Amino acid sequence: MTVAAFHQVIVVGAGAAGLAAGGRLHQAGIDVMVVEAAPRTGGRAYTDTASFGFAWDQGCHWLHSASVNPLRAAADELGFSYLMRGTRKARETHIGGRWADEAEREAAWQAIDATYAAIKKAGDEGRDIAASEVMDASNPWNRLARHWLTLMSAAEPERLSTLDYAAYSDTGENYPVEQGYGALIQALAARTAPDLPVMTSCPVARIDWSGEGVKLETPRGTLAARLVIVAVPTTVIARGGLQFAPVLPVELAEAFEALPLGAAEKVAFLFDRDVFGVPSSSYVDTIDLAHPDRRPINFVLNHFGANIAIGQLGGDNAARLVKAGPEAMRDFGLAALKDAFGADIEKHVVRVATTGWVADPLIGGAYSCALPGFAHVRARLARPLGDRILFAGEAVSAHAYSTAHGAHLTGLAAADAALAQLTGRAA
Repeated sequence: MTVAAFHQVIVVGAGAAGLAAGGRLHQAGIDVMVVEAAPRTGGRAYTDTASFGFAWDQGCHWLHSASVNPLRAAADELGFSYLMRGTRKARETHIGGRWADEAEREAAWQAIDATYAAIKKAGDEGRDIAASEVMDASNPWNRLARHWLTLMSAAEPERLSTLDYAAYSDTGENYPVEQGYGALIQALAARTAPDLPVMTSCPVARIDWSGEGVKLETPRGTLAARLVIVAVPTTVIARGGLQFAPVLPVELAEAFEALPLGAAEKVAFLFDRDVFGVPSSSYVDTIDLAHPDRRPINFVLNHFGANIAIGQLGGDNAARLVKAGPEAMRDFGLAALKDAFGADIEKHVVRVATTGWVADPLIGGAYSCALPGFAHVRARLARPLGDRILFAGEAVSAHAYSTAHGAHLTGLAAADAALAQLTGRAA
């Protein structure tokens, strides 16, 4: 096997975790190369400026747990602005034929909060069961509670571990980034290591760890390294998009299978004027109480002052709509907006943009959640494989999984572990 290039460390994947790992190693003077299958870097941290001429995040957008989120400090240092909000609670709720009154809105959010509390309680008690088992299906707002739970976890409650849910550390501070979270990740990477070697459009087909060091099969030849940091989504590995030789140990393969990426998608509408008459970045929920088969959708209206509505979809409904195509996503989101704000708003739609994370073979979904009974397997991803392979990414984070800052921190941790191995010092 002819080796095209050798590096001390190769990082596979240039999302938030891979960029953090590569940047730290490069800063430390390590010969590191980052390889990325996609033609761009950032992964699920992607700020789109082409669709509407201004920034909106197709992927992660909120600085979760902002007071302890290291990327908030980066935002401050880099001049990225954000709204300091403690909640994503809706300003208004449309319930089909009318707007909910104050008592109804409060009842809806009490039901949502009670759902969160019941799931966390089960997890805190050490019960690793499906979240659906502790939800109150008789509550009239249960469908809205399910919707919000799928947005948070990207999975239906039947596929969500209560123990894993309870492990998530949340301060309740969710600050949306005005210039885009994806743009923040890019700016931080550029500042940390402006000349970090990154090879895009270079998918790794197989990682051979059978001998000394590691060899990676790519379209650009075989790359070799002493150590490899794998920072790709769990679903890519579980589906065989990235193969290993020898195959992964059973316990590790099981972990990737049991931590799938669910679905969290967006449909965004640009209008030629302000059709909503609400303050900048207002949050609105919609649920049709008269038609139980119709799934809820919530919106950010007048996003940072722009004439735009961004609809958020989660779970099976999101996956179904992506499969049906952009027109189906448009129709679903626009129907809810027309119910709430009148049919005339359709004539003011200028452009529509949709996401499709579940259909992207290089991503395969939104973010990880543990299946019921498998919360314990997340810890397996934090262990090195054969002293040559380390894993990073949001799924590796024990308490900040599903977040960009969780991915970022695991990238730094993997880089520190690699440095310790290379230098012979304890991490």
